[in-house]
Amino acid sequence: MKKILFLIGVSILSTTATMAANGPGKPNSNATIPLPLPRAIPRPISPHIAAISADTIKVVTGSTYAYTVDTKVNEGLVSTATTAAHLLAEMQTNVAVYSHQITGADGKPKDTGIITAGDRLTLTNARGSTIYYLLPQQQALTGRLELQRPTITAQVKNTITLHYTAGQRSPDATVVIKFPAGINITAENTTVNIIGRGAVLLKDLPHQSIGRTGTRYSYIRTGEAVISGNGNTLTLRHLDLRPANGPDIVLTIHDVTPANTGRYFISAACTTSQPAVLTSSGLAGETTSLWVTNNISDFKRVLIKDKPYHEHSNDYTQTQFRWTPHGAAKVSMELSTDTGRRWSAAKATIDAEHGTATVTGLGKDRLYHFRLVFKGGGSNIVGYYTGLLDIKHFGVQSSDTTDHTDRINEAINFVHNIGGGTLLFSEGTYNVRTVHLQSNVYLYIGRQATIRALKGADAPETTWFSDKAYRSGLSPTDAGPYEDPENYLTKQDVGHHYFHNAMFFGERLDNIKIIGNGLITGNGNLVTSDKVMNNQPDKRADKMFSLKLCTNVEIGGIHRDNDLWYDSTKDMPYYEGLDIADDSNMLQIDRAGHFVLLATGTDTLFVHDTYFGKMNQTNVRDIYDFMGCNQVTVRNIFSRVSSDDIVKPGSDCSLGFTRPARHYRVRNVIGDTNCNLFQIGSETADDIMDICVDNIYVLGANKAGFSISTNDGGHVKDIHLNCGHTGPVNRRSRMQRTTAPFFISISNRGRVIGATVGKYTFREEDRKRTELLVQNVSIGQVENILINSIDISEVYSGSSFGNGIRWKPFDGSQSRSTSIIAGYGLPASGDVEGGLDFTLPDGRHTGYIRNVVFNDVHITDKGGRPLADTANRPPELGVGQYNVSNLKIQPSYGLWARHVEGLAVRESSFSYEKQDGRYALFLDDVKGAEISGVKVVRAADAMEWLRSVRSSGIQWKSILVYRDEWGKTSSR
Repeated sequence: MKKILFLIGVSILSTTATMAANGPGKPNSNATIPLPLPRAIPRPISPHIAAISADTIKVVTGSTYAYTVDTKVNEGLVSTATTAAHLLAEMQTNVAVYSHQITGADGKPKDTGIITAGDRLTLTNARGSTIYYLLPQQQALTGRLELQRPTITAQVKNTITLHYTAGQRSPDATVVIKFPAGINITAENTTVNIIGRGAVLLKDLPHQSIGRTGTRYSYIRTGEAVISGNGNTLTLRHLDLRPANGPDIVLTIHDVTPANTGRYFISAACTTSQPAVLTSSGLAGETTSLWVTNNISDFKRVLIKDKPYHEHSNDYTQTQFRWTPHGAAKVSMELSTDTGRRWSAAKATIDAEHGTATVTGLGKDRLYHFRLVFKGGGSNIVGYYTGLLDIKHFGVQSSDTTDHTDRINEAINFVHNIGGGTLLFSEGTYNVRTVHLQSNVYLYIGRQATIRALKGADAPETTWFSDKAYRSGLSPTDAGPYEDPENYLTKQDVGHHYFHNAMFFGERLDNIKIIGNGLITGNGNLVTSDKVMNNQPDKRADKMFSLKLCTNVEIGGIHRDNDLWYDSTKDMPYYEGLDIADDSNMLQIDRAGHFVLLATGTDTLFVHDTYFGKMNQTNVRDIYDFMGCNQVTVRNIFSRVSSDDIVKPGSDCSLGFTRPARHYRVRNVIGDTNCNLFQIGSETADDIMDICVDNIYVLGANKAGFSISTNDGGHVKDIHLNCGHTGPVNRRSRMQRTTAPFFISISNRGRVIGATVGKYTFREEDRKRTELLVQNVSIGQVENILINSIDISEVYSGSSFGNGIRWKPFDGSQSRSTSIIAGYGLPASGDVEGGLDFTLPDGRHTGYIRNVVFNDVHITDKGGRPLADTANRPPELGVGQYNVSNLKIQPSYGLWARHVEGLAVRESSFSYEKQDGRYALFLDDVKGAEISGVKVVRAADAMEWLRSVRSSGIQWKSILVYRDEWGKTSSR
């Protein structure tokens, strides 16, 4: 295979430019061009350059809020004035220069210090010198305006997509975008996506949901769009641009049909409201040019986004293309194998009327470029590499010590720029700080390949707000996270709202895959602690994969259709239907820090066939955290041990707004954890719905095996365990060594934008409590929970995490709990000192869990609790107290339920290993319960098998009660 180090984009771009100017086959002019004087040009990202004229550079100065993780509280107000060195870094020149020198008003060289009035820049080349006066001006930092396709075709319908990123953050911002004549926007032909909230037509922007908030949020809508100037000016008002999620505005204009060719200019400018009213220039990086040509401008290769990743025999011998039909009578296709130096006819089947083509007869492991040709014109050029492109062809040589980050990122950019493909990490060790993922680029980790994390990953991003009020944690009386209702950074753990400090990072990407059967390891350089920001700057990475507002993602091994299950005698996973235990297809991951995968606002994910912690079980916390993600599939996962949740769908405020989470299909998850194997919610700033889980095997869980919690006002509904929605349920699910088998709960923690709290002292049962109560966020809801076909034993905190041995047998010292269904009720006003001075927005005082069904569930508890424990009344959950451990010891050993409407327990059993004086089931404030076909054990000295208080509509039938032990003298 030829080396590809020199296949850079220069030759491709020059070829494209030649075609656009001359048409195919016309030679370049060889006329000698005299050397011009040097001119300063702003780089694509040049926030401090407002404008450049013949002799003046206007330099931005002003102020903004910008907090790094080290900035002290209340010290985030900073000047945006720039230094001499930074200003030079934001410039480039039209020709090579001998020197560039900034001098002060006194004529002395100025290599450091702030740019002030009177400073000058001198650029010198062989022709002479150009002098610019540097003029500081009070303006907002210059943003960046980018066309996703800078060339369109005349006389046909085009789609124009613009990305605008403001130069600085601000609430209540205004953005004005100006278009040339011939590009007219309307409320019906243009969509807008503000800070990643989702694309809507301009006419629907006032009605777009702002997400779930408390009543103390300043915005009631995403923004307001005003079209003026005969459709050539768009003004977007009242935008909350404090969050930074990639492009602030993605504007897509459909059916643009320019009549004339030429160059057209589009500009944008932003006006801030805080800390001062400042407007950006609308020039430099905020102006972009659109070329209109008679050539075909949207010629592209059709990408196959199938999941799971697979390779077929013809994947690299043929490919397909499409473009907008041009009207040319005859279109042919040419290809080049030497980056555009020579072209020949491609073996292509072309449908010019519909703008499609299929090319066959390609050779494997070759870099091709393609173009269309027609009389009088042609098309843009498209690249394609026919095979897995070995990373070593970019000068990356495996090594135990070399930092490969930069060359790997260059290789990823190369593959992205040719339209996508697969990078192969062949046998060897590759060391990285932060890998920057790109759309349509797949990373394939071969069997003998290892990718290892180094220290020095990208720094956590700078933010408008400070999160330090939260970093101390969230106690029942700590009001810090609620002091600024609009500070979205204080509404979730610190690991959730910094994204850049990761081993692999992607933002606003589409179609990415990380697959293979090699090893990816954090190598001890990814941190698990919530106090990660107290570390030195090179030790602040806490995520393996960080994905933000992406789509079409796959991470996993070489896919198998077989179900993964667990061999308890060998303590290893295996695939059903295979003659031998073989996990050689699985992607190996270990030591991944706080998160193996933090996916936020990311839709259409598939994670599968992965083995966590096979060789090393340290430095690992959460496995999969899906925050505000939709269309998620999880299949064939084995986690030897972790310290936090293995699968967690949730919704938080880390984007600066909330997103619901919907449609999860999860199958064959096996693992041991210091937390919950499966956690639905906890972070519940928005709704979580339609989650179906089949075939789980809990080897240990020091919280719950299966947990469903809403704490922040979200609506959790339609949760199914072992209902067969992901395929046949071939095995009964199992749980062992769990503190509580099931924990289904509501609290009103209220970690949501706009929430407020107050401190109250009240009595509950015989306890006096002083705690925060959330005043303006309605209590969340949990409903429609169906749990089927699971066998549960060894109910105690038995995870092997941190024990030094695989599993420590029960000795009476470990924590243990009953399966719990716990709604939430505020204290009665009469029980509160001074009374309860608020009413929640929807008027509810109690959050009932509705419609819960246990069917064919069999629990064997450790037992051994005394009769006296039947008097226990667990406290209500609340701010800072929303875990199993906060509910102390329950008065029943099998199931304890409070604040429930509609409970069914069918064809199930509850027993214990050692005599237990508690009830089998305890119902407190349960409205409507049906218990049928149930077998229980009641201790000889126990009063009843079932106890209900403050409840109504409790019915049971076909109940078999064993006396003292299973199978002994029963009664019905």
